[in-house]
Amino acid sequence: MKGSVSRILYFDCFSGVSGDMVLGALVDLGVDIKDIRAGLKSLDLKGYRIEAAVAKRGGISGTKVNVSLTKSKTFKQPSRHLSDIKSILENSRLPETVKANSLHVFDRIAIAEAEVHGTTKEKIHFHEVGAIDSIIDVVGSALAIHILAPDSILASPLNIGEGFVECMHGILPVPAPATLKLLKGIPCFSSGVQKEMTTPTGAALMGYFSERFGSMPTMKIIRAGYGAGDHIIEKTPNLLRVVLGESFCLAPNEKVHMIEANIDDMNPEFYDCVFENLFKAGALDVFLTPILMKKNRPANKISVLVDAETLEQATHILLTETSTLGIRHYPVDRTVLDRQIRELITPMGKVRVKIGRLGSEILRITPEYEDCKKIARNEKRPLQSVYQEISRLAHSLNWD
Repeated sequence: MKGSVSRILYFDCFSGVSGDMVLGALVDLGVDIKDIRAGLKSLDLKGYRIEAAVAKRGGISGTKVNVSLTKSKTFKQPSRHLSDIKSILENSRLPETVKANSLHVFDRIAIAEAEVHGTTKEKIHFHEVGAIDSIIDVVGSALAIHILAPDSILASPLNIGEGFVECMHGILPVPAPATLKLLKGIPCFSSGVQKEMTTPTGAALMGYFSERFGSMPTMKIIRAGYGAGDHIIEKTPNLLRVVLGESFCLAPNEKVHMIEANIDDMNPEFYDCVFENLFKAGALDVFLTPILMKKNRPANKISVLVDAETLEQATHILLTETSTLGIRHYPVDRTVLDRQIRELITPMGKVRVKIGRLGSEILRITPEYEDCKKIARNEKRPLQSVYQEISRLAHSLNWD
């Protein structure tokens, strides 16, 4: 069957999200911190050290990424503008995708801050978010995602917390006004913890990278990682969980046509012959649907599924062998399992078996009805009994 395996990255934000938690979770998932360090070296940022350490929250082991300054304590970080961060990114040797994604995240933050303070994004001074650790969190997370190369990124609703938080602008309610702007359109909740659970950086990262928010999708889990937050929270582990999984994406692998006609004035006995001739012509499927036409007249809709080569002949059969005055047809996509006919030797004789696969996985093993019917007649046994016995035998075998 045509289709593809899709790699999904799912962020489970049950305890909120921050920049360092995102980076920590991705490192815990398997991204090597050495690769993050190597990529960040090309940024024009000096005097810092990035380390990843094991940290436990609520008895669960995760990774805490710490960015510490190596300059003297009297060193004061500059208050950067969006243009400064753009220059830092553009002058780096990071992959273009990482540069673009990182800049988009900072652009979201700048727009939110500008709206809150009544100015433009170009004039906004990044305070906490413009610090070295926040730049490392954003760019490091974008680089880690680039390394993992997921096909899609999803996230749960965000736990935002409540209460108050202290920042450069003083004591602000949780979520802080800029964070609230960044959360627009994102499903959020509070578990009642009196702390800032979702930071501006975390909200910006999820808002940019996540395609949609909701429950974890159906997927085969490959591995999971946990990024530890700063606070120790009672009852709830302060962790961001990220899950990497795979989902098999079906793709239509056949272009076919559906032919339809409404019939209310034909002898029902004639349908058998029409069906037979349509199948002989190459129809993929033929079926009837009871319908009510105008003036509540009962009728049947005959539907015929055909490929392009059979379209003309099937149309001719419907127009000449039924009472319809016209037909309609339209193209449809058809997705089917990879099908294989294998022969099974049983004590009752040879039976053809249809095997349907989705990728490498066998989903259907079906004995051929006509072969089972023939055996049932020869053996003078109920068809159902023969079919069940052959089906059990077929399912017990390895068809690889």
